Amino acid sequence: MPPQLMDQLKKLGAQVNSLSLGQKVLAVIGIGVLVLGGSAFYTYASKPDLVPVASGVSDADAADITAALQGAGITGEYSGGSVNVPADQASSAKMTIAAAGLPKQKGGFALLDEQGITATQFQQKVTYQRAVEQDLATTIEQMDGVQSAVVHLAVPEETVYSESKEPTKASILIDTGITKATDDQVNAIIQLVSSSVPNLDPKQVTVSDAQGELLSAAGQGAVGQGDEQTAAYETKTQSAIQSMLDKTLGPGKAIASVNATLNFDQTNRLSTTYTPSGALPSSISTKEEVYNGGNANVGGALGANGVLGVDGTETTAGAGTTAGQGGYSKKENTQDNANNTVVDNTVVAPGAVERQSVAVMVDQAALAGIGQQNLQAAIAAAAGFDEARGDQVVITPATFDTTAADAAAKDLAAAEAEQKSEEQWALIKQGAIALGVLLLAIVLLVAWRRAVKKNRREAVDLGELERLYPETPLAPAPMTALAPAVDDSHLLVAPDPEPEALRRQEFGQLVDTQPAEVANLLRGWLAASKKG
Repeated sequence: MPPQLMDQLKKLGAQVNSLSLGQKVLAVIGIGVLVLGGSAFYTYASKPDLVPVASGVSDADAADITAALQGAGITGEYSGGSVNVPADQASSAKMTIAAAGLPKQKGGFALLDEQGITATQFQQKVTYQRAVEQDLATTIEQMDGVQSAVVHLAVPEETVYSESKEPTKASILIDTGITKATDDQVNAIIQLVSSSVPNLDPKQVTVSDAQGELLSAAGQGAVGQGDEQTAAYETKTQSAIQSMLDKTLGPGKAIASVNATLNFDQTNRLSTTYTPSGALPSSISTKEEVYNGGNANVGGALGANGVLGVDGTETTAGAGTTAGQGGYSKKENTQDNANNTVVDNTVVAPGAVERQSVAVMVDQAALAGIGQQNLQAAIAAAAGFDEARGDQVVITPATFDTTAADAAAKDLAAAEAEQKSEEQWALIKQGAIALGVLLLAIVLLVAWRRAVKKNRREAVDLGELERLYPETPLAPAPMTALAPAVDDSHLLVAPDPEPEALRRQEFGQLVDTQPAEVANLLRGWLAASKKG
């Protein structure tokens, strides 16, 4: 290993060893978080894009398709009625599925592919109707919340021997699990099916759920839809009146209630209006007829005093309308004038208000300030009062009991004060936690700086130290009496340490134990020596 790399590793090891236990724990946690985050990002980035290769399949077919794909080395996932595979393996997956003859349970218009050339007209008709029913059921199952659906169609036979024809009908069974289908979903299903089947009136569609509850009856539409619209209208009108009363009289001074009757019959009105156009007549015809007879009397046997008329009465000669004696004249004029014709076809949508009643209870003290007539006029305007419909607005003065309201106000004030106190304590706790974390971070930072500073040594020129403390020669040993020579050559005698080495060792120990004090002391000595 290169020496430079070894030196870097040694420095890194020294820095790690200088860290405290808390710093080491934080470092390990940070490294773990980075490793987990990187692993999750790599997993997300390396996940292939999935595309569906088989949709609307049953659970049994999905299991067979997944097994066939795994046998071919293709990873398939089943989700939401579809089998998905990586985008780059979609073509191979489709070929594998087709080669395995899957899916086995075919529905919808795929049933028409199974018919042979010997199928009768009745078989073709029944198969087509089954295909339409299954295709509609599959479409309904795509709605959010619908787990499964079954559609049955009742299509009457077409015949020329009957003047009246039975209407086409449809019945639908849906399973929405633990939730109940909304009116919007029921209406959407009705419109979807009626638009997909020829000559199917939306009123002839029946919808029920798996629990046996009727959601839409034939000829009635969604069950309960009228009640919901009525309740929505009453709530909207009551809210508008109550809001006006609270702003005018004050909160708790009046109570409003609305009762409305809505008409859900759908009617079609056709009216034709003719107006003169002012143009010339389109045609004029005149017919004139004149008859001139003799003096003979007209009708009946001649009597002594005249003739006997047709009605058995006697008349005189020459009676009636004549042109001379025994004649008549007739003239007819016919004139065709061009007129403007306006045909108005109006479809009245269901949900119109037939009648509504508004009842208001008002505190007597509050009513005295505005007047009952003024308040009644304001309420009638806010509710859309129509006297022709028989609407009513009834205002009743009363003395309100404010005990409950005062107690509720006190409780509300106490609850608000308690909530504010809890919010303040929550802020104090959060601040204390943040301050504790900050203090802990400061303590760890100071400890880390001290550890690093302890291991860091400052370079000092020992030449200056030698100049301040020069070496002194050792004094010669005193002469002693000569003693007999002893042969000690066989003994190992440790050499005396050099003074410089001793000073270096002592100075190194001092630097290790008190590096900052030694550095400051040396700086002072050097500065004093330079001044001297």
